[in-house]
Amino acid sequence: MYNKIEIEQKVAEFLLQIKAIKLQPNNPFTWASGLKSPIYCDNRITLSHPQVRTYIRQKLTELVVEEYGTSGVIAGVATAGIPQGALVAQELGLPFIYVRSSAKEHGTGKLIEGEINPAQRVVVIEDLISTGKSSLQAIETLRNAGYEVAGLAAIFSYGFSAATENFANAKIKFSTLSNYPALINYAATHNYINKADLVLLSEWAQNPEKWGEELVND
Repeated sequence: MYNKIEIEQKVAEFLLQIKAIKLQPNNPFTWASGLKSPIYCDNRITLSHPQVRTYIRQKLTELVVEEYGTSGVIAGVATAGIPQGALVAQELGLPFIYVRSSAKEHGTGKLIEGEINPAQRVVVIEDLISTGKSSLQAIETLRNAGYEVAGLAAIFSYGFSAATENFANAKIKFSTLSNYPALINYAATHNYINKADLVLLSEWAQNPEKWGEELVND
């Protein structure tokens, strides 16, 4: 049986342990969007740690089966979703494709790499969900090509309300192994952060944009 809470905590443990996720509420990161954030996530680091990589592969596979049943194809989202998707496809013995963020500038100009039957159901794999825009762009590309997309599975989500709204508007389900609330709960109970840090991290989750503005104006 898929134990959601246990898996959320174990993935949070691994991501903190190998520093795939870093928490710096008092010295925040600046994302490419300009958003000030107390968290930085790079799930590609999991690929360098065999124990973590194996656990994530197995649990992502279980998540796909639990949430979406039998699918015909696994699709990775370029670039960080490609290795995770390939691992899941190998575990399930299914074909694998991946979706580019933009068309190739040479050759056939493909957006989708790989050859499959358009009648097959596709489950999309991502490493991280923030607002969901890049994931939904990939899903739209697959739909426009005639594929039926069953849903999306990812390692981690920041838990932004914008992501929930964007996926709901696109009429597509998404599921993740772990998430921001589970992560900061694990971090607080295992001495990665103190009580004051927890307050700042919780405030960020409630309103990331405002949190950053207040920081700049302090």
